[in-house]
Amino acid sequence: MATLEDLARIIGELPEVTEGERYGHPTWAVRGKSIAWLRPFSKADIKRFGDQTPPDPPILAVNTADLHEKEGVLAAGIDGVFTIEHFNNYPAVLIELSVINPGDLRDLLVDAWLAAAPAELVEAFDG
Repeated sequence: MATLEDLARIIGELPEVTEGERYGHPTWAVRGKSIAWLRPFSKADIKRFGDQTPPDPPILAVNTADLHEKEGVLAAGIDGVFTIEHFNNYPAVLIELSVINPGDLRDLLVDAWLAAAPAELVEAFDG
């Protein structure tokens, strides 16, 4: 089970990640390219869950390199990783922090960073 503290620690280990705000929620980027953001469910999202109970907040959205990688991440069956209709055809997955293993969270955040960071930062990163 990962926490917001785990998220902050992992993000803090990634070179040149800055924290900002998007729609009133924390977001993280490397040199202006988004890698992750806290993403609460909208009323429309909750309605789409129907009778199913939505995952518990906080929910983190994490970019993937592309839609192919997104499908691979989802197919891996990592506990706490999912998507919703709003994210169809968008290269990102959602993470229920209270469910995901901190190691899996780190892997997904590092992959998002690697996909967004410029080549010279990636080359210098020891992972």
